[in-house]
Amino acid sequence: MAQAVPPCFSMGLNTLEVPRSLHALNRTRLCDKLKPKIAEAGLNEPGVFVVLQGGEGETLHSSDKEVSFRQESYFHWLFGVKEADCYGVVEVSTGKATLYIPRLPDAYLVWMGTIHPPAYFRDMYQVDDCKYVDEIADDLKQKKASLLLTLRGQNTDSDKFTKEAVFNGIGNFTVNSKILFHEISECRVFKTKMEVDVIRYSNLISSEAHKEVMKRVRPGMKEYQMESLFQHFCYARGGMRHLAWGCGVVASGDNCATLHYGHAGAPNDKTINDGDMCLFDMGGEYYCYTSDITCSFPCNGVFTEKQKMIYNAVLKASRAVMNAVKPGVNWADMHRLADRVHLEELVRHGVLCGDVSDMMGVRLGALFMPHGMGHFLGLDTHDCGGYLEGHPERSTEPGLRSLRTARDLQAGMVLTIEPGIYFTEVMIRQALADPARACFIVQEEIEQFYGFGGVRIEDDIVVTLEGCELLTQVPRTVEEIEALMAEGRRQQLKPIV
Repeated sequence: MAQAVPPCFSMGLNTLEVPRSLHALNRTRLCDKLKPKIAEAGLNEPGVFVVLQGGEGETLHSSDKEVSFRQESYFHWLFGVKEADCYGVVEVSTGKATLYIPRLPDAYLVWMGTIHPPAYFRDMYQVDDCKYVDEIADDLKQKKASLLLTLRGQNTDSDKFTKEAVFNGIGNFTVNSKILFHEISECRVFKTKMEVDVIRYSNLISSEAHKEVMKRVRPGMKEYQMESLFQHFCYARGGMRHLAWGCGVVASGDNCATLHYGHAGAPNDKTINDGDMCLFDMGGEYYCYTSDITCSFPCNGVFTEKQKMIYNAVLKASRAVMNAVKPGVNWADMHRLADRVHLEELVRHGVLCGDVSDMMGVRLGALFMPHGMGHFLGLDTHDCGGYLEGHPERSTEPGLRSLRTARDLQAGMVLTIEPGIYFTEVMIRQALADPARACFIVQEEIEQFYGFGGVRIEDDIVVTLEGCELLTQVPRTVEEIEALMAEGRRQQLKPIV
């Protein structure tokens, strides 16, 4: 009896069902964008095919240890295929899609499981046809392919280039690697309703995971235990096998001022001490669609006056940006708005002195927020399209040069809003040695924040016609955070170990 093919993607009971039509719509959108570009280039539309190569299965270093596979993002956007080592082709004139799967040896059945025929994958992924990878060249020849559009372009966040499709026999075709990247990346900037539904689900589960961590954290625990708890919740409750950003930033105390803490050299291994602020930047991903959420809070559940002061300054900046977001607003201006709010609050509390407009002129805000205020979000945590040709270029100014896009906002864009204030002693001492910035800094006040770390508040939003929709659902005010953490302590939750 043939195995039933599920009509949509789901990880089972109480998880989101994602229709395969999500990818059919994406293919239609891409073809609609490519058709005028093909005409502008003086090419005939019939016979033009998009060719993408999916992610490849790999082992770690020189061993046979397999790495948990996650599909290449452009390939997932177009086809939604979870298996490695596949190719996909879309005929631009008709939108018809063909998937090419590896021809597996008989031994696969013993070691890996069932070998499904091409028809299974055709029905699974709701494409027009499915063949084997070794048939691509003959199939394209039979389809009378006159031009192949391959993916070649640079990710402006990582500086890496996309992997251009290569297969045996591709040399027999005319190939263009210049048209596709811009058009498919521009499509990915704007999310469909189905895509937003998946990102909303990722936010829902990740928000609940953050709340669980906030209820369970205690002084004396290790940072990595909170990372483990978050990941377990996302996978067990939401079917999220992967985190959106490696292991995430699970920082406490002075580590909170290290923007990408949690790497191999600092693997979330500090003991969380009583009185520490925590800054946990983590998000799960579902069906390759990510969330990216940061919660900052005192590990003991009660804010000190100093912690409350900095936290509320960042929260004020976050909500000022959120309230200002709407179509037509420039994203770099939103970064400047967050800077201005931070500086005004630091002046109000006596950490800085002087005219805020003058501080903005010397980019003093970058001393406290050296990263960008937010970024595109989608199939990648730092999603593509930030600095595509035809849009504003990256600034060279401190702070703004770390912003991952400077585009004007439009409905359908999904972004993070993540202002932060950090106290990095080395940077502060450099600023105190610079007369242009030192004149605004009250040295005896700012020195009290050495060792404080920092606060970041990160939410995910989708731009709407009227403003934005907040996708993240976690407690944000001081009162809400303290109430949730007190609830966790009243429940006497079981220890982590």
